[in-house]
Amino acid sequence: MGEGLNLHLDPGPGALVHSIEEGLNPQHVRALLVSHCHPDHYTDAEVFVEAMTRGMTRKQGVLAAPRSVLEGSSVCEASISRYHQQMVEQKIQAAPGVRFEVGAVHVLTTEARHTDPDAVGFRFETEVGDFAYTSDTEYFADIIKHYQGLRLLVLCVMRPSGKPWKGHMSTDDAIRILADTRPEQAVMTHLGMRMLLQGPEKEAKLIQEKTDVPTFAAVDGMIIHFGETIRVQAGKGRGQEDLTGFL
Repeated sequence: MGEGLNLHLDPGPGALVHSIEEGLNPQHVRALLVSHCHPDHYTDAEVFVEAMTRGMTRKQGVLAAPRSVLEGSSVCEASISRYHQQMVEQKIQAAPGVRFEVGAVHVLTTEARHTDPDAVGFRFETEVGDFAYTSDTEYFADIIKHYQGLRLLVLCVMRPSGKPWKGHMSTDDAIRILADTRPEQAVMTHLGMRMLLQGPEKEAKLIQEKTDVPTFAAVDGMIIHFGETIRVQAGKGRGQEDLTGFL
């Protein structure tokens, strides 16, 4: 992501506390990206703005979020107060096709189709290749065009195979996307209760078998080193072992 550049994407409940537990200083965040107006994606956004602006004493940092988050919409109220919005140096209303820069990283806002009609995903263009985050979305015909040519794709896969839910992605949808986009690696995240009961690692294995794309399920504390190679560590709870060898 560039030397010394720290971004935070979709700071849901407990994001601030968990960041500190992982040894990450919230005051070093330089950009905050929020994909849509549901609380599991924005709850800690305001406290991250306060950290990013050193307790609201410095006007600095980037905030990128869709209209529903910044202004409210027909389905939700504004998720970040005007008080916090006015303290960032750059505020970007994210909509499909919007481009902006954070340091040396170019960010492209991608289309999502969710119960928040303004929901978006994000694609990051870096010196060592591109990676992207779908956010919550259902499968739709044009979704493939947003994620071609990636090295890493992070998909919000709420449901296991055979358990679709409108506005969300299932294992079957992930298979369709990865079969067409074929990134170097894929990560399943934002796993729902049915997915957890089914077994995320089992679903990740199914995706890999169907697509030949190395796929793994995210766990708390997981670290992904994105450079000339993509290396994955499982997190503190699993001894920081290297997962790459058994994806």
